[in-house]
Amino acid sequence: MVAHQVYMAEAIRLAQRGLRTTMPNPRVGCVLVKQGEVVGRGWHQFSGRGHAEVNAIADAGVQAKGSTAYVTLEPCSHTGQTGPCCEALVAAGVSELVYGMEDPNPQVAGRGIDFLEAAGVVIIGPVMEEQCRELNPGFIKRMNANMPYVRCKLAMSLDGRTGMASGESKWITAPAARSDVQRLRARSCAIVSGIDSILRDNPAMTTRKEDLGLPEQEADLALQVQPLRVVLDTQLRMPIDAQLFRYDSPVLLVHGEQVDADTAQALRDRHSQLELLSGKLRDGKIDLHWLCRELAGRQCNEILVETGANLAGSFLRRGLLDEIIIYMAPKLLGSRARPIFELPLDTMAAQLPLDIVDISPVGRDWKIVAKPDMEG
Repeated sequence: MVAHQVYMAEAIRLAQRGLRTTMPNPRVGCVLVKQGEVVGRGWHQFSGRGHAEVNAIADAGVQAKGSTAYVTLEPCSHTGQTGPCCEALVAAGVSELVYGMEDPNPQVAGRGIDFLEAAGVVIIGPVMEEQCRELNPGFIKRMNANMPYVRCKLAMSLDGRTGMASGESKWITAPAARSDVQRLRARSCAIVSGIDSILRDNPAMTTRKEDLGLPEQEADLALQVQPLRVVLDTQLRMPIDAQLFRYDSPVLLVHGEQVDADTAQALRDRHSQLELLSGKLRDGKIDLHWLCRELAGRQCNEILVETGANLAGSFLRRGLLDEIIIYMAPKLLGSRARPIFELPLDTMAAQLPLDIVDISPVGRDWKIVAKPDMEG
């Protein structure tokens, strides 16, 4: 079992190389081992291109025959943009499969393992299942619940403030924390913000090579898959000269049922990749449950919410946040500054408990990763 864990750990490291590029597909790594030696390595890099198993087989060549395949995710059994990986493994003469976790995709869900077993391949697993699941929280949730994995990123001072009452907020955190946010964006399928944040901060909502803090080749790969930029704008107040229109990547503007047709057309004329979508409303605002299902239907696995206290609080109150990432700067903004969440709570009984998953330094700031405590 120790050898299984060593080789699976290498497959996990390979899968992580596709962290920012495989969406909407899962991140998968594969190692082929023969007589105690690694003969092939592969990982899934881009949707529509070779899967991890196919790439590992190509790397191994004739050495694939009689080898053991270590794969972080059950080999697929259906034909999509590429052929079934389970068939490729059998054709290559792989004799044994060690898998990390079963594929949650209902089109696979055990069928890949069954196919390989029926072909005489010895099956072992799951191995290091928890670590393999950590590669694809969004893909797993979308397959199981038709919902994306939603993170909310916020920056605050030591006294829990996000900006001055005047709206001034740049910059609370230092460059290292801002680079970390860029890497969060790069692994996300979509970034969600509200129109108030756009009007206040005029963000681009893009990933930028110079800010990623990655090696050049890795940064170049990440930039090939820009996240969908989603803005909730019920009354269609989006400025025609907003900074996000200066970048050539998709924008989804979600508005209410009744909007001015001339304004809508002017916005479409401004940006060739702009889509206007009439959203379902709840209490006069975009229904966030509907939004998450809409994004899951667009094959979004991981969503990053970057917004102000009102919308962030709405996501939290509705139980839609899987993870909260807070960058805390060692400074005080004072009692008149804006809070991190708009949460109109009046009693201790109404508190929303969190589980702290990790606290770590990022440059001169601190990064806090928390998850809502559903049982608290």
